[in-house]
Amino acid sequence: MSNAPIDVLTIGNAITDIFAHVDDAFIEKEGMTKSIMHLVEMDRSNYLLSQMPGDRKRVGGGSCANTAVGVAALGGNAAFVGKVANDEIGDFYTRDIAKAGVEFTTAALEHGAGSGRSMIMITPDGERTMNTYLGACHDLTESDIFEDQIGSAAITFMEGFLWDPPEAKRAFVRAAHYAHKHERAAAITLSDPFCVGRFRAEFLDLLKSKTCDYVCANLAELKSLYQTDDLGAAVQQIAQDVEIAAVTMGAEGAMAIKDGEVVTVPAYHIDKVVDATGAGDLFASGFLLGVARGQEMSEALKLGCLCASEVISHVGARPEADLKALAAEHGLKV
Repeated sequence: MSNAPIDVLTIGNAITDIFAHVDDAFIEKEGMTKSIMHLVEMDRSNYLLSQMPGDRKRVGGGSCANTAVGVAALGGNAAFVGKVANDEIGDFYTRDIAKAGVEFTTAALEHGAGSGRSMIMITPDGERTMNTYLGACHDLTESDIFEDQIGSAAITFMEGFLWDPPEAKRAFVRAAHYAHKHERAAAITLSDPFCVGRFRAEFLDLLKSKTCDYVCANLAELKSLYQTDDLGAAVQQIAQDVEIAAVTMGAEGAMAIKDGEVVTVPAYHIDKVVDATGAGDLFASGFLLGVARGQEMSEALKLGCLCASEVISHVGARPEADLKALAAEHGLKV
């Protein structure tokens, strides 16, 4: 068991996902390119929100927030740091994350941008077309990072997407500093291959300088980081740069690299992949909780893969099954 009051604290974009079912004509009428994510400004966001059908569904999301929710669902102690505005969507987000069992105490932005939200249009073929307004997410600053909170977490886990706004970047580095000051671990998810492409040099510096002790990535992100198609070469390099690396490999399972040793586990079988959204986020939930509680790499990987298998079996990036009970069914400790 971890001796820290918080097992995993995550820092990332606080985005409310707003889902609605629409037809292809709606996508065309509103000038969207189907199946991709559009970054939109506040006015466009408000307009699309007004045009969405009334039977919409909302859920508090964002990559690292999803990870925190997964940790809580496993019975772990989870906290999230992210910025919302003092508006109706921000109020909803705060209530929704707390309802999921995650500690969320970041002060809301009083003036300026609105709360982040992603309007997700689902067409009859199951495709998702997203329109994301980041808004207040980009206003996370060093003043939102508290030493006592970071120091009480076994692992502080941050998303690569935070590397876009300069203030959030400084918040990220401060959080890692506090973690190390209290002899805790700092971790990063590389988030997206395009994100790696934009910030490769800085991400490599984060790892080589030991600002981040652990890294989570998928195959595409890892290969992009080291600019190679040779997985073996990428693994050799990341083994030198971080204490622990976890790499998801889709249907092939996942691997962890620690002390030069590579451990691989298979994926859990599911009948059908319904929605891959959140697979990496929930893998991180299980893997990081396992590491925080002192598990062997193979056990932490299995817990991560099990969480990922659950979330891809249904629509949405939050678990629907009882993850703690599911782990027990598979003989996994949490």
